[in-house]
Amino acid sequence: MDRAIKAEILADLESQLERAESLATDDLARKIKEIGFRCEICGDCCRGEDNSVAVFPFEIRGIADETGESWLEVAGPPLDGEWDCEGSFHTLEWRLRKTGRDCRYFSDKGCKIYEARPLLCTTYPFYLEDCRLRWSECRGLGGEIGTGDSLILAELLKRRQIVEIREAVKLVKRYDDFERGEPSPYGRCIVHDSAGEHLIGWSEIPGALGRRLRLSRGR
Repeated sequence: MDRAIKAEILADLESQLERAESLATDDLARKIKEIGFRCEICGDCCRGEDNSVAVFPFEIRGIADETGESWLEVAGPPLDGEWDCEGSFHTLEWRLRKTGRDCRYFSDKGCKIYEARPLLCTTYPFYLEDCRLRWSECRGLGGEIGTGDSLILAELLKRRQIVEIREAVKLVKRYDDFERGEPSPYGRCIVHDSAGEHLIGWSEIPGALGRRLRLSRGR
């Protein structure tokens, strides 16, 4: 992206950040209480093809510290992206690794990284879209929630929105555009995030995700 476009994106993000920082958590908590929510501990949000948890670098480091795993054991690059003229695959941010259709940290006894789980998981099924409360399908919606718990959830939602915008600002500032091209066996996977560029060899990406990326380069 050229400088003008980058400046426009950053200005919009700064405006979003101002709105997020001024968000009244008391009002948000009242809306949550009106909708209602009680976790049924069903694990539906941790399982299935549609389950995809975006994680930021600081969250990956936290989970790695908790589990003793490597960065790429915790998270991997998403499959949405573009190829550059040298045959490398570019994508944005990270996704929590899965085992088959399910989050690899899900178990019959619950989340194995509960204390270090990503912000997205702490607020599910609620999220903020431009500071407006939204929610995903969940069997716990409509359940009874106390005033204290609704306020805690509101504060987590505000924090999550602020973190997401700040991470986006850092990403845009560090992002360098590239000339588009075709896949090449000599390319690499390049993940852009708030810390900059992460260059990963095809063989370094474990599991089904790595296999799919290696196959996609020869499409």
